[in-house]
Amino acid sequence: MRLHRNLVYTTIDSLNAIFNEGEYADKVVARALKKDKRWGSSDRKFVAETIYEIVRWKRLYAEIAEVKEPFDRDNLWRMFSVWAVLRGYPIPDWRQLEGTPERKIKGRFDELSKIRALKESIPDWMDKLGVDELGEKKWGNELNALNQKASVIIRVNSLKTSIDKVQEILSDEDIQTEKIKGFPDALKLVVRKNLFLTNAFKNGFFEIQDASSQLVAPFLQIEEGMKICDVCAGAGGKTLHLSALSKNKGQIIAMDIYKNKLHELKRRAKRNNAFNIETRVIENNKPIKRLYGKIDRLLIDSPCSGLGVLKRNPGSKWNLSLDFLNKIRNAQQDILQKYAPMIKKDGKLVYATCSILPSENELQIDKFLKSEIGKDFKKEDEKKISPNQTGFDGFYMVRLSYK
Repeated sequence: MRLHRNLVYTTIDSLNAIFNEGEYADKVVARALKKDKRWGSSDRKFVAETIYEIVRWKRLYAEIAEVKEPFDRDNLWRMFSVWAVLRGYPIPDWRQLEGTPERKIKGRFDELSKIRALKESIPDWMDKLGVDELGEKKWGNELNALNQKASVIIRVNSLKTSIDKVQEILSDEDIQTEKIKGFPDALKLVVRKNLFLTNAFKNGFFEIQDASSQLVAPFLQIEEGMKICDVCAGAGGKTLHLSALSKNKGQIIAMDIYKNKLHELKRRAKRNNAFNIETRVIENNKPIKRLYGKIDRLLIDSPCSGLGVLKRNPGSKWNLSLDFLNKIRNAQQDILQKYAPMIKKDGKLVYATCSILPSENELQIDKFLKSEIGKDFKKEDEKKISPNQTGFDGFYMVRLSYK
């Protein structure tokens, strides 16, 4: 096991783009993996996993290396040396790694790991918030789970094929998968592979979607022929699932304020053979009010902190702030108030987030149900999905009925 200079240089360049130039980690990694066509799968795996690991543990590694932001290239090399020592790599005789204090790094790691915010590598304000909302023990357990590597899970597109057929097709391409009990369309990869290059993906046989996220669309209890609205559709992962569950019957209206995301949804829907989806860009309140009292099922997959998906998006915790959280909480209640009137009598609404904070979840619903618009709604069911208990993303969903 040894370090290769070209792979490490690419890693350092990528960390500079993420930490100092504000680029998103997933886009930087995607670009890095295209840098050298001669790289094999193990080379690409090293680059991707190392970048994400150092992003995930940025605060801990910076503390151990005794460096502060903004990180110059020497600081990035020092943080990389911490990663390498803790992962057991022999330190090569390179100028940038001269004098790496291996014993000191291990000692600092043992010392700093006694402090939860450093051990789990999160901002102090986030640690305090988590304790205030979930309590010491639960917050600590959730943080530990959220710092584990995310599994790759797919949702089989039942409009085109079956789970057994996809499992067989992927096996023929040397991609082994496992079924997940309680998730009829989900397959988990045994070993991470690039699924976007497979013919099965190009043919629309599956979408990449975490198991927790796959619970949201069925929670709406849809029936064929219904008029369904997904008002924060984005690029449409859950919209596509709704189309599959409705067997392409009825109407699904996918709404969002971002035109480019809906354009991506159209592209994905075509690949999926999802023909009952109509997209509408929200530029003002008119398209919303036109649907008042006309929707059988409403999905509000609300904007949120994303604290339930940190294992999948480790860089997001460095972009969050208390000010942003306060704004997003206000937006969540505003969205509930604005879109709930779409529901017709005996219709149902599902509010969902990928957060584990009560202030974004059940407390928002309690506030809504006490409001003038929410007083005619009744809570039917509620799910809180814990990363610690399930190993999947953290999610919250509640189903409300309108009488």
